[in-house]
Amino acid sequence: MRPFLVSKQLVMACHITGVYDVNRSNTLPNDDYSLVREWAESVIALQLQGIIFHNNFSEQTCAKYQNEHIHFIKIAYLTSFNPNVYRYFAYRDFLRAYAQEIESVFVTDISDVAVTTNPFIHPLFVGNPNLLFCGDEPKTLNNEWMKAHAEHLRSQITDYEAYENEFKDSSLLNCGIMGGNIYMVQEFIEKLCLIHQQYNLDNPTAYTGDMGAFNYLIRRQFGGRFLHGAPINTEFKAYQSERTDCWFRHK
Repeated sequence: MRPFLVSKQLVMACHITGVYDVNRSNTLPNDDYSLVREWAESVIALQLQGIIFHNNFSEQTCAKYQNEHIHFIKIAYLTSFNPNVYRYFAYRDFLRAYAQEIESVFVTDISDVAVTTNPFIHPLFVGNPNLLFCGDEPKTLNNEWMKAHAEHLRSQITDYEAYENEFKDSSLLNCGIMGGNIYMVQEFIEKLCLIHQQYNLDNPTAYTGDMGAFNYLIRRQFGGRFLHGAPINTEFKAYQSERTDCWFRHK
């Protein structure tokens, strides 16, 4: 049974709780809507259609906050993947079921991202249906956090270290914002899930591998087919709360 009438343009995010979050160094509470409120309210304000995939919101919370712009879809979290990784499998399965009804989609982080202007009507987006659009950070791939983050992938993927050397001076792309035409997004997510299935299952390190796999895939297989930075996203961790010239605000 379809969960709702699928929109041609969607913004999707995932909120998995009850699992230790290595990025926050704590376990998120199961039924705290405040963690997703800003994201949801930004979608509503722009009259867009948003989907929140979740594993622990109560039926009462979903009933209270679901409306014509926000829909909740409950998922079963697979513990062999970190939540930051497993979200892509939720997106993959949903798109496999409904891609034929969707024209464009963005997938984003949920607790630190807000939509500031409708990306789907921006001339840059409309005029480039064969590109992926993603977030970035004001640093290069060659930084200490990414080196540590990619430890497991480096040990599993034969050309990972060569890729790191080749793109060491390139901008660090951020997987907290990614979208485009449905065909581009579905192709990317299918390939990303394959990487995680083959190389990032039961990752024993303290790092999730989501940023490493994202940067590796987009640089290796989507070169010349993606754009990043303004006007897609504000400067990462600059907390530019008053800025409205970009599509998304990321911290």
